[in-house]
Parts: sequence; structure tokens; C-alpha cells
Amino acid sequence: MRTSDYAGPGSDEAAAGASRLVAEIESGRIEVVRFVFADQHGILRGKALVAQEALKALSRGVALTTTLLAKDTSHRTVFPVFTTGGGFDMPQMQGAADVLLVADCSTWRILPWAPNTAWVLCDLRFPDGSDVPFCTRGVARRALAGLDAMGYTLTAGLEVEFHVFRVTDPSMRLEHSGIPGKPPEVSLLTHGAQYLTELTYDSVEPIVELLRRDVQALGLPLRSMEIEFGPSQLEFTFAPTTGLATADNMIFFRAAVKEICRRNGLHATFMCWPRIPNAAASGWHMHQSLSDRDGRNLFIPEAGEGDLSPLGRHYLGGLLAHARGASALCAPTINAYKRYRAYSLAPDRALWARDNRGAMIRMIGGAGDPATRLENRVGEPAANPYLYLASQAISGLDGIRRTLDPGPAADVPYETPAPQLPRSLAEAIAALREDDALSRGLGEGFVDYFCHIKDAEIRRFNAEVTEWEHREYFELF
Repeated sequence: MRTSDYAGPGSDEAAAGASRLVAEIESGRIEVVRFVFADQHGILRGKALVAQEALKALSRGVALTTTLLAKDTSHRTVFPVFTTGGGFDMPQMQGAADVLLVADCSTWRILPWAPNTAWVLCDLRFPDGSDVPFCTRGVARRALAGLDAMGYTLTAGLEVEFHVFRVTDPSMRLEHSGIPGKPPEVSLLTHGAQYLTELTYDSVEPIVELLRRDVQALGLPLRSMEIEFGPSQLEFTFAPTTGLATADNMIFFRAAVKEICRRNGLHATFMCWPRIPNAAASGWHMHQSLSDRDGRNLFIPEAGEGDLSPLGRHYLGGLLAHARGASALCAPTINAYKRYRAYSLAPDRALWARDNRGAMIRMIGGAGDPATRLENRVGEPAANPYLYLASQAISGLDGIRRTLDPGPAADVPYETPAPQLPRSLAEAIAALREDDALSRGLGEGFVDYFCHIKDAEIRRFNAEVTEWEHREYFELF
């Protein structure tokens, strides 16, 4: 392939990346390329191509079925794809037709745990070359473009909590298949309630090192590895990055951790609250600020402006104004809403505070501090990174445009009156449907599409008889 035939994004970085990838393939150092995209749930899907086919795919794209965009978290197709319009009212989505994966060669990297294999992130296009409106990477790119048009760049740093267990039974017997299948049986690495203890860290250091080495070799900006409060719970934090790279890094991190662990007899989960005794819920905190074309942090206040610059306050006002609707994108699973509890280090209402971990938005820094930022603590680590990022960009931009005032800081965030965060995924979905700014920012039809998938997930949950119901009513009545 001539690199001039590369079909991906037209940036200099992508073109240079394509040249390097072609050279690595032609030299024989890369034998397989995994062309992957983040689906509506933030799960990587795609195809693995041998070297010569991968070269062709850089200009032609990789065809796969549109039904991948029609699935809920159980992998069930929840749109009537064989009807007129495929359930989307779009001829391109009808009949399980093809969509193309188009590589963004600024993202490719060799897998440290599979050294002759490369990953490359892709965007989705229809065969006629038009963008697929349900491509979540495209949704985030469009949301960030709104800030860019005003001269702002979104900078974000990540704190990600997750659990790692030893696999005692992979649950791979014939009767364990299903949609979804039976999860593995696991045992603990740590007992929990040993937050940041050196002895506990040392006990799991060989496993943390497995992850640390490969995550850094993958090129991700890892900063720290920490023992979290719950049993078998860890936290990794990442240096701030700009634009789409924040979500790309999270997608790669989550997939890398799961693949590395699986190869080593471990099970990693980014589920918010696993059903294990004494578990602690996992959060995903996104630190964020805006900078100008010269990289200057625009949230730093001048003398007499208080904790944040006026721009920072308006951005913060937008995050709070759209907190209820955005929660469906920041915390998109049924399980996540068990985390929003008062006095729990997780938020339960839409307010902000100065350096207070009970608030939804924790303001850090101030005059003279180049790291002045806002930490949104509402997210769960299972969120689609592109939709989480997009929700912040859209909400903050709306706050800037409307010069929204976030109100005073809350010194006691669990006692200060403020709009409550949704108590269930169904409530969050309803709030998202009512949020005009998020609907416009995410793109025409996207909210209906996303909510349709989540409604299917909620219906399946409501149709199940839970252990709680059986224990509560079976003997009593």
C-alpha cells in the first residue's frame, strides 16, 4: 500500500502513523493487525487481519456487520434489523448490512503481551464514505470540536478503580454457555479495608507489575498504582491528556488490563459494584480543565476572582446543570446506581465543593496553581469513555455559552440542598431524554438510539427474579 492511499483521518499525525505502521508490517515485525472500534458500551470489537490484508485495509477499510451497533450488554440484538430501516429508520442499517472500520493510524501500537500484533483504533463509516452517527468516537470528536471552535482544548486526567481476582473456575463447561454466559468463579487477592497499606501493595506487587509494565509499554501515561479500600480493588491514575486521547487511552487501558489478566489466570472487572462479600464500589473520576491555543490553563483565577476563573465557573455551572442527564453517559449500567449513597465518598447530588470528596464536583487548586481543575466523581469505570468525555464537553460548553453560575461551594455536600442524582438507570435515561443540550450535542437521533438499547437492558433486568426477592417473599407469603 502507498501511504498516500491511507483512508483514515487527514491529520499529519495520522499520516505519519500510517507510514510507520506500513513500514513495520512490510518489515515483518508486525504480522497481525487488530482493527478495533469502541461499540456503544465502550467494548472493543473488530477483526484481526494478517499482514498483507491489513495493508489493503488501511486504504479500503474493514467490513463488518451493522448488527454490532444494535446490541445490548448481553450481546443480544435489540433492533429489528430485518425490517424496513432496520429499526433505525436508516436504509444503511437494514438487513445486517456492512459498515466499514476506517483506521486512525495515529492510534496504532504494538501489544506488549502479543509482540507481533498491533492494535489500531477505527472510526465507523458507511460504504458511501459518510460517517456512522452511532460511532461513539465520532460523537466525542464532534463534541470536542464545539470547544475547539471557541479556542478551548479540554484537558483531562483519569483516576480509575477496578477489581482483580484469581480465577478458580473459568466456568467453561457446556452448561455454562448463554447470552450472557456464566462468569468465572474467583478468589481474592486482598481482604480489603487496607487502603494504601504498603504490606498489601507488596503482596500483590507481582500482579501490579504485570499490568504496569505492559500498560506503560503500550504508551499510556500511567502515574500511579494504588491499593484501594475494597477486597481485591486497585486504582491506577493517569497524567492529563488533551482531546480524544483521553478516551482512547481509557479504552486501551481497560482492554489491556482484561487481556493481560486473562492470560495470567486472573479476572479483571471494571463493573462498578461486584457481587462479592464486603465489596467496595469502583468509581472513575475525570479531572478536567480548559486551555487556550498556547496551553495556558484557563481555569486559574486572577486575583479577586475566587476559586475559579469566570470561564471555569461557567464550565462548572454547565456540568451541574446537566448532571442528571449526563449521568446516563457517565454511569450507564444498572449496577452503577447502587454507588450513589450519602456519606460514602461517592456523590448523591449535583453540587460542588472545594477539595471535598463527598461532592459530585471537587474543585482543586486556585490562584497561582497551574494544575487548577475540576474533578467529576460521578462516573463508573464501565462507562463508554467517548460518551463520558462527550457529556463533559457538551455540558461545560453549554455552561460557557449561557454563562451559568454554579452557586456557592458546599462545605457539607451530603447536607446541602441540591438536585439529586438519579437513583436508577431508568431515572437517568429519562433525564437524558429531557436534556435538549445533550441531545443536540450528541447528534440527531443518538439519544433515541442509546436509550432504546438501555431500555432493553432495563426490561431484561426487570423480568428477572432476584435472590433478594426470593429471600424476602418466598417464605413470608
